[in-house]
This record gives sequence, structure tokens and C-alpha cells, in this order.
Amino acid sequence: MQNKNFPYGYSYLLIRLIPGLVFLSEGIQKFVVPVELGPGRFEKIGFSHPEFWAYFTACFEILCGLLLIAGLIVRLAVVPLLIVMIVAFITTKLPILDQKGFWAMAHEYRTDFAITLLLIFLLINGAGWPSADSRIARIKKKRRF
Repeated sequence: MQNKNFPYGYSYLLIRLIPGLVFLSEGIQKFVVPVELGPGRFEKIGFSHPEFWAYFTACFEILCGLLLIAGLIVRLAVVPLLIVMIVAFITTKLPILDQKGFWAMAHEYRTDFAITLLLIFLLINGAGWPSADSRIARIKKKRRF
């Protein structure tokens, strides 16, 4: 059975895939390239216990990225990713704003800003169709009748 909003469903899929694939990739890279993107980067930024925080963050990025791709518990999966984005802004972009000014920070923040807006969209609107969330909702609706 197709959703009455069928043409728009694939837009939601793209909106989920963009941050989902980005976070999945970034999470994996924290394990694959630990010096540049994992504990080494977290230490450079100034985190205490950088190894813990790098791998803790990586696990959330991988898990939540996969949930976004599948469209499963999307609103819940978005919350930790938004926290990651807020912490990334505070630890990496605010210093640029302080040292180099607004335009340098805006340049460096452009991708993070776009991903953050996509996450906010998903938080507000949910997974859309096609998604595991939509499929589960349809199954629950059928069982009620």
C-alpha cells in the first residue's frame, strides 16, 4: 500500500540519509583514524579523558546514524546527535568566532549548520515515508481494527 503522500516520502528518505550517512561515516572514522579524528582530536580540542569521549561519541554517531538511515525511532535518535552538534559547535566553532571573527566561523560551520537544520527537521517531522517508523505505525494501525 502506498502512502497518499508518496512523492514526498522520498524527500524524507533523502533528508534522513544525509545526516545518517554523515554520522555513520564520522563515527567509523573515529575508530579507523584515531589520531586525526578520534582520541587525538578530542585531546587537541581539550577534552579530559579523550579516549572515552571519542569512542563514546563514535558509538552514538554510528548507532544513531544507522537508525536515521533505517528510519527507526528517528526522533529519539536525533536527540544525541543534536547534543553532539552543540558540543562540536561550542568546542570547535566558538573558538574560531573568538579568534578569527564571524565570517571565518560561518565558513567553518556551514556543513555543521546544514546537518543541524536537517536534524531539527527530523525532530519536528519524524521519519516520514518510507521508514521503519512508518511501517511500524501502519502495522499497529491494522492490528487495532
